[in-house]
Amino acid sequence: MTFSRRRFVQSAAAAGAGSLLGTSADAEQPAGRDYYELRAYHLRRGPHEAQMNDYFKNALVPALRRLGAGPVGVFTVLVGPDSPTFHVLIPHPSMDSVATLPERLAADADYLKAGAAVIDAPAAEAPYERIESTLLLAFAGYPRLALPPQLAAGKGRVFELRRYESHSEKASATKIGVFNQWEAAIFARHNMHAVFYGQALVGACMPNLTYLLAFDDLRDRDARWGEFGSDPEWRAIAAKPEYADPAIVSNISNVFLRPTAYSQI
Repeated sequence: MTFSRRRFVQSAAAAGAGSLLGTSADAEQPAGRDYYELRAYHLRRGPHEAQMNDYFKNALVPALRRLGAGPVGVFTVLVGPDSPTFHVLIPHPSMDSVATLPERLAADADYLKAGAAVIDAPAAEAPYERIESTLLLAFAGYPRLALPPQLAAGKGRVFELRRYESHSEKASATKIGVFNQWEAAIFARHNMHAVFYGQALVGACMPNLTYLLAFDDLRDRDARWGEFGSDPEWRAIAAKPEYADPAIVSNISNVFLRPTAYSQI
C-alpha cells in the first residue's frame, strides 16, 4: 500500500511538473523547489476544536519537524467558509518526503503517544469530519517558503490564502509565468509578503495556482491591495489581452486565516 501511494504521488507530481515546465511527464523532479502539502481539517463546533488544537501543537507539528518537514503553519479561519477548519501548511524538501510521510509518522512512537486521542479515536467520537489535501509545487521563480517579517518582529499577522483556477493547463501556466516575471515582484514592492506560491499537482479545482500572503491586519491588507491595483506597471500588464484575467483565470477564491499560537509561520 505504501509503495502504491508513493508511485501515485510521484507520478502525479511528475505529470504536473511536466505541464508547468513544458516538458514530458518523465522529467526529473525540479531541484531546489519546495513541495507544499496544504491540508484543511473540517470540524464541527464543540469540544473537538480544543482536542484538535492539542493534537497539532503536541503531536503533529513536533513530529513533522523531527521528520524534516517544515516550518509548519497551523491556522484557523478568520473570515471565510467552513469554520471551524484548521488549515495546515506542510513544506517538504522533496517528493520522497511527501510520499513517505504517512509511514514515517506511523513509525514515530512519540507522535503516536502524543496524538493518541485523535489517532485512536473511535468512529462515534471522530474529532474531525474530513481532511481535504492539495499538493503544490513551488514556482520556479519563488522556490522556497519565506517566513513573514511580522513573525521575526513579534508582531501580529493575518494571512490571505488565494487560489486562481484556470480553464486549461496552458492558461494556468501563462498565469504562473505572469507571477514569475512580474506580479510577485510587484507584490513585494508594495509589502505584500508572500509565504509561498505553488502550482497544484494533486487536489481539487485543477488546474490552479495557490499562494499565501501575510499582512499586519485586515486594514493593512486592504491598503496593500489598493496600492497594487493602482500600480502603473501592473495596470499595463493586466491591460494586455493575453494576460488579462478573463483570458487565463476562470475563478478566484480566498480565505483569511489567523495563525495559532504555536504556528511556525
